[in-house]
Amino acid sequence: MTGVKKIKSQKSAAKRVEIPEGLWTKCKGCDEVIYNRELDQNLRICPKCGAHFPIGAWQRIASLVEQGSFQEMDSEMIAVDLLKFTGVDSYPEKLKQSREETGLKDAVITGVGDIGAHHIGLAVMDFRFMGASMGSVVGEKITRLIERCTAERLACIIINASGGARMQEGLMSLMQMAKTSAALARHARARLPYISALTHPTYAGVMASYASLGDLIIAEPGAMIGFAGPRVIKDTTQSELPRGFQTAEFLLERGLIDVVVPRKQLKATLVRVLDYLMPPANPAPQPAAAV
Repeated sequence: MTGVKKIKSQKSAAKRVEIPEGLWTKCKGCDEVIYNRELDQNLRICPKCGAHFPIGAWQRIASLVEQGSFQEMDSEMIAVDLLKFTGVDSYPEKLKQSREETGLKDAVITGVGDIGAHHIGLAVMDFRFMGASMGSVVGEKITRLIERCTAERLACIIINASGGARMQEGLMSLMQMAKTSAALARHARARLPYISALTHPTYAGVMASYASLGDLIIAEPGAMIGFAGPRVIKDTTQSELPRGFQTAEFLLERGLIDVVVPRKQLKATLVRVLDYLMPPANPAPQPAAAV
C-alpha cells in the first residue's frame, strides 16, 4: 500500500478588520449600540429608549431657527488668561485644545434669527468646550445678546448647558452671574419675554444666575439640573437622596421648572409660546362672520 503523506495546509492569517473609532456610541440608558450617523440624524436622541445625548451648538441652532435666518454676533470674541492661571494644564493650552476639538471660539454661540414667524435673540451653550464653563466671554456675549433683544424688543431664548463658572478666570467669571442677571432684569422691565431651556447638564453658577430666571423654564427629558452635584450634596448632608434627585422630571414635580419638552418638540413649543407672548403688533383682519 502506497504511503500517504499528510500535507499540512498553511492557513493564511485571518485579516483583522480595523473599525475606525468614533463610528458607534453606546447608550447609557438602554445599552443600545448606535451608529453615530443615525444618532446625528435623530438629533442625538437614542432611537430605542429616547435618551437625550449632548448636542453641539450649531446642530442645535439648525434644529430651531428657520434655514438661513441666523446671524451670529460677536463671533471673534475670545478669552484671555488675565490671571496667568497655573494648574495641571495652562489655561491658554486648554483654550487652544477646546478650540481645535470643537471649532468654536468659546462655550456659547449667540445671534438673532427666526423661529416660526418670530425674530428672536438666541444663545446656545456647547458642553464640549471646557464643560460649557462660564467665563468672561460667555457672560459678555450673553449680556450683549440680552441688551440687543431689549433694544430691538425681541424675545430672548437661551439654551443652557454648563458645569458652572470657569475657575481659570476666578472673580472675572463669578461677576458674570450678576452682569447677566442685571441685563435680564432690564429686559423684564421692558416687558419682554425670556425663555430658558435647561439641557444636560446645567449646574452651579449658570444655574444660579441666568438659567433659572426665565419667564418660562423648559427642560429636556432626563437632564441633570442643580447647583452642587448629587455626590457633593450626599457627602455634605450625610443622607440618602430621593430617587431621581436633580433630574428634570424630579424638579418639574417640585415646581422649579415649568415643562419638560423632548428635543424634537422644542421648536414647535417655542413657536406656540412666542405666538402667545409676542403676538403680531398689527394682526391681519379676520373675515366677517356670515350672517
